[in-house]
Amino acid sequence: MPLALVTGASSGIGKAFAERLAADGHDLVVVGRRKDRLEALAASLPDVDVQVVAADLATDAGVAEVAAIAASRPLDMLVNNAGVAHYMPFAELPVEKAGELMHVKVTAPTLLSRAAVPAMIGRGAGTIVNVAGMLAFSGPAPAAPPAGQRAVYVGTLAYTVAMAQTLRAELAGTGVTVHVVCPGIVATEFHEVQGMDLSALPRMTADDVVTAALAGIALGETVIAPGVHDSGLLDRVFDADLAAFGNQSPQLAPRYRDHRAH
Repeated sequence: MPLALVTGASSGIGKAFAERLAADGHDLVVVGRRKDRLEALAASLPDVDVQVVAADLATDAGVAEVAAIAASRPLDMLVNNAGVAHYMPFAELPVEKAGELMHVKVTAPTLLSRAAVPAMIGRGAGTIVNVAGMLAFSGPAPAAPPAGQRAVYVGTLAYTVAMAQTLRAELAGTGVTVHVVCPGIVATEFHEVQGMDLSALPRMTADDVVTAALAGIALGETVIAPGVHDSGLLDRVFDADLAAFGNQSPQLAPRYRDHRAH
């Protein structure tokens, strides 16, 4: 049976991924901090083999433990879904919380992917799925709350998008594909943990996010945006990125050369 490793599997999108992949016949490695919830999930999936791994991806030890599993097990799919928000003004964000956020959303998916990819290349097949969010594209937004209170979080999501795009290109022809899923607001515990009540806002279900992710993989999309109905919007964003990248010059741009400080 195919094997998938899912991080952040104790609730929300990760749990929905685990349940859907199990229904599709995948054995699972489920990772999260809450062992009781992972064991309950495993018990609810009796038709597949489920390995429970209680690990905190905000720590070096947690990342190393899960990376060792990703390197040693024959993974067909890796779902980097674990998340933490820590929404607050940048100047007030405790250093330890900033470190946790960077570890969970940047270090962990990078090192787990690095652990899994060589063996996937060797087998000529594999799928890496990173869960980010549409906030990855919100950098130019005005700084009014709450957009102005999550600079580090938004930055980690933008990293995830850029990494997926460049790694997908690097692995072209190997049989290994890389995808990043960018939902909007999802009806999970994620925001409630931050003390944010978003129940009055329209929210997508975790099951719909997983449906979009698996469909996007089948469609060959690198950036999968479950709530964006006009895919041309994303195409234009990425075309503009490439246009800016491709139209740089070794000559100083006139607006900088001609600028004079007053």
